[in-house]
Amino acid sequence: MTGATGATGATDPTAATAATGMNGATGTPGHEPDRIKCVVWDLDGTLWDEIAVEAPTDELPTPRPEMLAAIDALAARGVLSSLASRSAPAVLDRLNAVPELRERFLAPQVSWQDKSESLRRIAKDLGIAVEALLLVDDSPYERAEVEALLPGVRTLDPRDVPALLAAFEGREVTPESRERVRRYRTEETRRAEGERFQGTREEFLRWCEMRLTVGAAGPQEVPRALELAARTHRLNSSGLSPERLRALAASDGHELYTARMADRFGEYGIIGAALVDRSAAGTWSVPLLALSCRVAGRGAAAAFLFWLMERSREAGAEEFRVTLRPTDANLEMRILLRQAGLRRTEDAENAGDAENAMDTTGSAVLARSLRGDLPRPPAWLHVSPRKDTEA
Repeated sequence: MTGATGATGATDPTAATAATGMNGATGTPGHEPDRIKCVVWDLDGTLWDEIAVEAPTDELPTPRPEMLAAIDALAARGVLSSLASRSAPAVLDRLNAVPELRERFLAPQVSWQDKSESLRRIAKDLGIAVEALLLVDDSPYERAEVEALLPGVRTLDPRDVPALLAAFEGREVTPESRERVRRYRTEETRRAEGERFQGTREEFLRWCEMRLTVGAAGPQEVPRALELAARTHRLNSSGLSPERLRALAASDGHELYTARMADRFGEYGIIGAALVDRSAAGTWSVPLLALSCRVAGRGAAAAFLFWLMERSREAGAEEFRVTLRPTDANLEMRILLRQAGLRRTEDAENAGDAENAMDTTGSAVLARSLRGDLPRPPAWLHVSPRKDTEA
């Protein structure tokens, strides 16, 4: 469990990592770049050569230029960076005094706690699954500790960083990806304001003046919808693949909707995508509902779902369906669908919708009538149809 170079015995670490799926030792499935949302960097021996606490002055060691270049290259592709170092907390204070270095890292952890605990805290602070992290650390012991206690987390030897970068080459970069680091920094400000706010959570959300706009996706929004399908797991109803989503969205009887969000702190960008199948008379079916984990806990997923229900009833539908593929990650989505009154009807394979079942093995179809009262979005969130000029 020591990274690709140690595991394979190859003399070329880049080739070794590529051979094992870019993940360090195991090379097990599920380590594709789409799953990596944040790379967590060790400090001593990784970001720089020296040991910071042993420096004769308060000056930090000089970072390796190739590591800073890698961090910046990942940021340009929407991949966040953080820090996890087993060292004196004073090192973080010294790093905070160097803005051009500190600004590269979100939710940094510098303490004597185990690396696995640091990664748990980073994931919690960023609001992402711990499995979306990748640790770069020169210590085989630290990598092994993380792999043992956090089996879903990938680890990497610093020598294998070029292979990590190569794995992202040629992948489409959406505007949301390019803005992701900045928006997470805005989220840090938002979270800090929430901690200082004198009032309830709901009062704070009202104070934020949150706005959700929903509409049919324009051609320029399709790449972001595909990205949400690939990268979102916590608020993803079915796990429909980007390839299948693209094909279905272009087929007759289907329409792709996207949701944007903003508040007093700024724009979130496109945070949600939903594919609607209107081919069956009287029914709107949703093979995929996916939202960014950045908006979890703010009512956006519920508001988007309820908007789709209302829209379907206005279009004359009498029944609303959602394809659900239960996973360990999407419990929050499953609870939302149940709270919205959707109940299991039959397996997707037997639902007369074979094209969806191809991509959602183990799925079920949940349905509800559109007669009577429909659930309303949270009171703190203003929902409106998107104007054409916004698309």
